[in-house]
Amino acid sequence: MITVLEAINLSTEYLQKKGVESPRLNAELLLAHILNCKRLNLYLMFDRPLNEKETNQYRDFLSRRSKREPLQYIIGTTEFYNVTLKIDSRALIPRPETELLVELVINLYKEKSNLKFLDIGVGSGCITVALLKNLSNSTAIAIDISDEALSLTKENLLLNNIGDGIQLIKFNALEDDYTKLGKFDFVVSNPPYVSKEEYENLQPELKYYEPRIALTDNENGLKFYEVIIKNSRHILNSTGKLFFEITPSIAEEVKALFAANNFFNIKLIKDLNNHFRIIYGEKE
Repeated sequence: MITVLEAINLSTEYLQKKGVESPRLNAELLLAHILNCKRLNLYLMFDRPLNEKETNQYRDFLSRRSKREPLQYIIGTTEFYNVTLKIDSRALIPRPETELLVELVINLYKEKSNLKFLDIGVGSGCITVALLKNLSNSTAIAIDISDEALSLTKENLLLNNIGDGIQLIKFNALEDDYTKLGKFDFVVSNPPYVSKEEYENLQPELKYYEPRIALTDNENGLKFYEVIIKNSRHILNSTGKLFFEITPSIAEEVKALFAANNFFNIKLIKDLNNHFRIIYGEKE
């Protein structure tokens, strides 16, 4: 039997050799999940021995992480904008950059109620769940081409006690008819924006475990922006807004697409690292 401290030290060294970033943090989060405690509470139980079941589960988790399976998929949950979400390989893992997108939308609309919005490429449901939790009496349609992603979104809606005001629709954002979806006060999307070339150089956690369909358009990273911007003009109410998460390398090109489709008040928003991560514009 080994103690909590011994297990953390050994697993940190093991994950470091396997090239895992922040190996001690990973080791601690995996063990905290097994022991059903907060990570910092591990520091209060360094001398606690692990039983055989805990040790075996920890070894399994470490083996999976050493193969670069994402931490969140191993644990099975993640925190996003003060909500807990189930997460697995059916959808992209929510990122802090997406929280910036949600925060921006909430700040712009928090004084309003009875809004109706569209989430394009709902994935895990992170954006829709967070917005419905924070925007009073709002309703939404959430679309995705993936049946698996839609099933995960449904589970996260149930997990967060959201039963009403949401409709999930299987939809091909590049080919289907947007006008059949109705009219909206705003549209929000975190589309696949990794180019085909960039995809080949992604870290293993992304390239080999997260769904390719949620990461890349298999072209230049702009395809979804082009189609969504063009179609959003027909489904936004007067003064309706369109919000995107972006990667900094395509910020100016996406801004130009907004302008070419007669959006105005176009704004680029930087993240904490001073990189453009969010863009939105208003329908004339």
